[in-house]
Amino acid sequence: MAKTITIYVDNKPYKVEDNQTIMQALDKIGYHIPRLCYHPKLSIEGACRVCIVEVEGMRNYVASCAYPVYDGMKIHTNTPQLRRARRDIVELIVDNHPMDCHTCDRNGTCELQRLTYSMGIKQRHFVGERKRYEKDVSFVSVIRDPEKCILCGRCVRVCSEIQGVFNLTYAYRGFKTVVTTAFDMPMAESVCSACGQCVNVCPTAAFLEKNNTQELFEKLRDPSLIKVVQFAPSVRAAIGEAFGFPAGVSKEKETVAALRKLGFDYVFDTQVGADFTIMEEASELLYRLKNKGKLPMLTSCSAAWMKFVEQFFPDFLDNISTCKSPMSMLGALIKTYFAQKIKVDPKKILSVAVMCCTAKKYEAARPELMVEGMRAVDIVITTRELAWMIKSAGIDFINIEPEEFDQPLGISSGGGAIFGATGGVMESAIRTAYELYTGEPLLDIEIQPIRGMKGIKEGVVDLNGEKIKVAVAHGLGNAIKLLEFVRKEPKSYHFIEIMGCPGGCIGGGGQPYAGYNSIPLDEEILKKRAEALYDIDRKKSIRAAHNNPILRRIYKEFLGEPLGEKAYKLLHTHYKPKYPKGIIPKELTFR
Repeated sequence: MAKTITIYVDNKPYKVEDNQTIMQALDKIGYHIPRLCYHPKLSIEGACRVCIVEVEGMRNYVASCAYPVYDGMKIHTNTPQLRRARRDIVELIVDNHPMDCHTCDRNGTCELQRLTYSMGIKQRHFVGERKRYEKDVSFVSVIRDPEKCILCGRCVRVCSEIQGVFNLTYAYRGFKTVVTTAFDMPMAESVCSACGQCVNVCPTAAFLEKNNTQELFEKLRDPSLIKVVQFAPSVRAAIGEAFGFPAGVSKEKETVAALRKLGFDYVFDTQVGADFTIMEEASELLYRLKNKGKLPMLTSCSAAWMKFVEQFFPDFLDNISTCKSPMSMLGALIKTYFAQKIKVDPKKILSVAVMCCTAKKYEAARPELMVEGMRAVDIVITTRELAWMIKSAGIDFINIEPEEFDQPLGISSGGGAIFGATGGVMESAIRTAYELYTGEPLLDIEIQPIRGMKGIKEGVVDLNGEKIKVAVAHGLGNAIKLLEFVRKEPKSYHFIEIMGCPGGCIGGGGQPYAGYNSIPLDEEILKKRAEALYDIDRKKSIRAAHNNPILRRIYKEFLGEPLGEKAYKLLHTHYKPKYPKGIIPKELTFR
């Protein structure tokens, strides 16, 4: 049990736990100290100095994010001198910042803008040289705008400490300091995994997803195109937050209605693609188990994880499932099966995907995923982009009448819904693999050991006496730990799920920005989004992918058997190392 001490805040005594910082203690007793560089999931940077407080006996102000409390400490949080000092600090940041707030992508969601308002800053006081940098728009997923950077370091720390990619760092010194990639390479040529976590934690607009909304608006006006859209499970679990709804409220049918009002002819469900992924992946796992194939088999649904493994763990590529992701599987079926069904040239179909993930933009552009010379998915937009488009089009999302998905690609299982939460791919695969192997349904269908926000989770599945060991990791940093363990103990597991983002897709780099005074990547918000998906699963009459009647019909009419020739051609792919052997020095990899 933690020791309790007494501190005095603005001359009032409070009992708090020892061994915490001033900021942590004050947060718990109702004092919100302004901050920019601080994030509870990241190491203490102490760079912005916005969180300063006055401590009696100290000659200078102290950064509350880094300074520990002690018994009898007397803290002042709101003196005139302290308010003036904080304002000076923020004014200096603002005066070195572009003056385009009204046209900035983060207008209304910018933490610097909120802080400026709360401090009563009405004008710029300091005139002089301001940093000038070119915007890096080279990458298909994430763009970097150094002029918007306030050097808080959150992006650097999330990339290294949470994701383990180490793509970003500080360069140069003093006034010329900038956050950039190694050797200041364009983002497209860097080792960026495209996960977008830098976008999630950035307080300004220094990092953003590549915006495809204007291109999509133009395509939606083209009468020669048949506009087809799909959206991911985690989109419905989070989009409501962009319209003021609390976290954890599913807006599935409202999103269907809004997409129709935007101009789409058909609205399909990525969860159907998830059901196909599970049918193929479970069959692949059983095939590997029976025929002594490469184990452990690793999931391949996460686009950021796939780019990451190609770059840093190419020796595991034979372990990767050949299954495409749900988005790419459904995209392939839209351009083939659905095109035949409605008797149109697939080149006349505009295939759009709304995803929680910035990396899905990268995935859609991969040549390995093309179908008959066409992109399976033509345009990918994020949850944030869709929310903006709905607002821009004047659609009343708050009061919109719910609508149903279109058929035949609109009926999914509960297993497809939970794909969006960490452990969901594994859980859904187990539901199907168990019945395919034993001939009997899995009775305890909710597999608790692989749910939750623990970074690495383990479980054992009993297949008629054969113990199948499984593991789940979310966030690329946890993937590194798990894979390094598997290198040493290759027979530890049979099946591993890895999702690139913390929490899985619900924490994707394209999800709505954190609300006022809330925390990016807040674990409680992630849990609520996950629970929304589990609730969808519980309410489904069909909870396992192989029981989906649409799935069965399409296999019978079009694909044949799982892992069969046609299914393999359309629903599977292969990956290769991103760097030829010898190009990247061994010491720069995780090998």
